[in-house]
Amino acid sequence: MAFLGLRLGNESQLSVADIQSLGDLAEEHGYEEIWMTEGAGRDSLTQLTAIATATSRIGLGTGILPMFSRTPLITAMSSAGLAAVSDGRFILGLGVGNRPATEDGHGVAYNQPIEHLRDMVNIIRNLLQGEVVSHRGKAITVSGASLGDARPEKPAPIYIAALGPRMLQLAGEVADGVLLSWTAASYLKEAIQLVRDGAIQAGRDPSEVAISGYLRVAVTDDLAAGRNNLRREIARYAGGSHYQSYFRNTGFDAEMAEALIARDHADNPAMAGAIGEKMQSELGVVGPAEVCQARIEELRAMGLTKPVIAPLTVGDIKDSYQRTIKALAP
Repeated sequence: MAFLGLRLGNESQLSVADIQSLGDLAEEHGYEEIWMTEGAGRDSLTQLTAIATATSRIGLGTGILPMFSRTPLITAMSSAGLAAVSDGRFILGLGVGNRPATEDGHGVAYNQPIEHLRDMVNIIRNLLQGEVVSHRGKAITVSGASLGDARPEKPAPIYIAALGPRMLQLAGEVADGVLLSWTAASYLKEAIQLVRDGAIQAGRDPSEVAISGYLRVAVTDDLAAGRNNLRREIARYAGGSHYQSYFRNTGFDAEMAEALIARDHADNPAMAGAIGEKMQSELGVVGPAEVCQARIEELRAMGLTKPVIAPLTVGDIKDSYQRTIKALAP
């Protein structure tokens, strides 16, 4: 059975019982991993803990933890805790987040993101292996950090969320896997090559780095509603400068220019109108199950070894998740 993962959006409209039932449903239908997002609202770790208590097999990943809001030690402690609760099923997904959310929302300086993440991964990995860690890096220095007796029996794999070239190369250098926040077919092969380049430069076997990525899917016969939700999702991300660069790299300069004009005129709903059908088709898929499954297999054939569906809900959120999980079950 081919690998397929599921991304849950951590929607506040879903109760803990809802999230647990979706996790149980995904496990029942053969999904191998669940990735839980974190932005505004509830944190991802407590949601994954809830799913862990309702499941027994499926992997549980943070998709992703913004690194500037947590220290290496507290992140390792959380990883050890979830590894214990889930009986070794936890996957630690880390990312740099973005400057406005970090500095305005958390009140923390957004400095040296690449080196900060490199130091985070190295420190956390050593802590999870039971070491007493003293580390003087370019961005982080710690002395005598330790998990004590709480070292997990199976250290969590560490994935890095990446879009740009430097972050993709870093994933290849230091991570167990890369998590592509968006998976555009036109950019996928280049992204994978950058990860491989990073691994080779670090003296690693590129095949040891898992290639995982989100694919936005709307399984629906209501194509207008599905495409509207996809446009809104792209427009929401297009408000961030790091995502604008990614969308430009995938060939959509004109769309980004129009979206920014709409934003600058305080007309955010119009941003979605700037997202044309070609851009939608590149960044997601809308239609019946067989159309969505065909796109998954297309990306798999291009090297996306661990595709993760990111459902775009149409109608009731829980019902939409349930329909999608069942329709695309591997």
